[in-house]
Amino acid sequence: MILYPNCKINIGLRVVQKRADGYHDLETIFYPVKGLSDVLEVAKVDNAAQHISFACDGIAIDCAEEDNLIVRCYRLMAAHYPAVGSVDVHFTKRVPFGAGLGSGSSDAAHMAIALNELFALGLSQAQLAAEVRALGADCPFFIYNTPCFATGIGDILTPIDLDLSSMRLVIIKPDVHVSTRDAYAGITPCYSHALQDAVRSNSFSLLHDACTNDFETTVFARYPQLADIKKHLQDAGAFYAAMSGSGSAIYGLFKFDSESRALAQLSRLHEEFASMVIFDDTLA
Repeated sequence: MILYPNCKINIGLRVVQKRADGYHDLETIFYPVKGLSDVLEVAKVDNAAQHISFACDGIAIDCAEEDNLIVRCYRLMAAHYPAVGSVDVHFTKRVPFGAGLGSGSSDAAHMAIALNELFALGLSQAQLAAEVRALGADCPFFIYNTPCFATGIGDILTPIDLDLSSMRLVIIKPDVHVSTRDAYAGITPCYSHALQDAVRSNSFSLLHDACTNDFETTVFARYPQLADIKKHLQDAGAFYAAMSGSGSAIYGLFKFDSESRALAQLSRLHEEFASMVIFDDTLA
């Protein structure tokens, strides 16, 4: 079977407090971007032993095979469910990692979905989400793959009725790698009801003012080109522009029809950031 593990964007990200376990509680909106995905092909193999054969192409992955979240997901599921048999996996990496787009977590979640179907495990979405939580805090989101307000460390999900399908999304990913550890090191947690209250308003126009990303202040100070990209998106007519997660992808949401002057501005944006635009399409 072939699956397409999509990425996500964060709409707002507030770091609420540091926990005793060293992690941070946060508040954010996860929104799926189903038009930008990796490709995951998983096939059953007639083999009594549990074994995974893993091959990949596309963007080079900078980790050992056993550290890849797809392989780790297989090991986890095989350990918990004896019915999981051997598989051949071919993986094409198309979504940049280290971008704040959650693609690795999505790959793991979709691997769990594939194993659940191929080996008829009969697990519900809630059960799958509980399994992949061990692989990453945002992995459960990709099991549900619908807009969610996320709290805790990003693993407590509340579905929300937020429809951005009328908007055009542009994602720009420069050749910059932002360390998540460093991004958190520059944060002073501060609790605010703003994003939570705005979510209850159920309107993106009202959410706009509350949807700040706490990481931008320190990350932009270290990588000023990211702030420059955000400004270019805003100047091109973005209704909303922000960094996703801890970066380094910057995105803009555009609300216009085919007659809008913003189309010409977007063309100039493509020219200026020709090698960095990784997605430009209407949200599904």
